[in-house]
Amino acid sequence: MTIYRLFEEPIFPDPEEAEPDGLLAVGGDLSPQRLLTAYANGIFPWYAEDSPILWWSTNPRLVLLPEELHTPRSVRRVLNRGEFSFTLDTDFEAVIRGCGTSCRPEQEGTWIVPEMQEAYILLHRLGYAHSVEAWRDGELAGGLYGVSLGSAFFGESMFYRVPNASKAAFCTLVRQLRVWGFTLIDCQQTTSHLLRFGARELQRFRFQAMLREAMENPTREGRWAFDDQSCCQPGS
Repeated sequence: MTIYRLFEEPIFPDPEEAEPDGLLAVGGDLSPQRLLTAYANGIFPWYAEDSPILWWSTNPRLVLLPEELHTPRSVRRVLNRGEFSFTLDTDFEAVIRGCGTSCRPEQEGTWIVPEMQEAYILLHRLGYAHSVEAWRDGELAGGLYGVSLGSAFFGESMFYRVPNASKAAFCTLVRQLRVWGFTLIDCQQTTSHLLRFGARELQRFRFQAMLREAMENPTREGRWAFDDQSCCQPGS
């Protein structure tokens, strides 16, 4: 079993060197340069509060191609009724903190520890991390956040306070990404929840090839906003 230890220089081993469970390296920091280098190479951090920083490259990799989005019937009904309004990059800090405090039946505690929150808030201020907010009656009902590089969006986490809020926000985001020409949404790890939206597993070599192509496209930096309200309307 070989686990690489990272030092000051923001470089990573080949993702193909990862262990069967996806663990690739340990250590380093959460500086913007290291995080962006990691995502550009299909690597992401995931660790608990009492653990060193762990870096992963899972195989297979769950991805969603924007044109393959499937909007579940229950979410279509929510969108048809106009239960929520949606914004981009309006309250990133509230979204990541909401994700960090969400109770998830499949895990104890949270991996979105305070230093992770600080690191992604900085990435957001630099124009690389983005949030989607779902609002109801002026209150934040749910949302999600992730990182954008090239024509790829790397989803990190979502939360809800009102049922279906995060699901509706996710579908709304994917529709906008499709309009913008995004080619790949990285979902990182397989869940039945994401499979319902049309996500599918790819072997690492295929994912890495698609990611390299996505990295050849320009990054949509800065604060995001919906082009118009068409992405927030019913339909696919």
